[in-house]
Amino acid sequence: MAHGTAHIGDTPWRTEIVVGGHRITADEPAALGGQGAGPAPYDLLLASLGACTAITLKMYAARKGWPLQALDVELHLAGGKDTMRIDRKLVIAGLDDDQKARLADIAERTPVTLTLKAGVPIDTTLA
Repeated sequence: MAHGTAHIGDTPWRTEIVVGGHRITADEPAALGGQGAGPAPYDLLLASLGACTAITLKMYAARKGWPLQALDVELHLAGGKDTMRIDRKLVIAGLDDDQKARLADIAERTPVTLTLKAGVPIDTTLA
């Protein structure tokens, strides 16, 4: 499965992440005391969902031999602490309405979608 690390030092809120062999910088916007040097944590959550959705749907369309020209996934985190939800909109080019509907159905079962909907236990230990 996946493995990642996150390191924060003296610079307020700037966090260096290594995941999947790639380096990513996360930060908070200036309005929250950060420098905006990278996406904020919830932005990274949306990025993960968006990437998984796009990749899974493109793979499905390719397997079916469908003429998918482009796929955009628009995501918005909405609500508050107890009512939080993610609104996801698919913009699909090159497919007919039945194929688009099938991809929308598949989107509900992508790996990251299912993980977020089910929740994941987190076990924290000290080194």
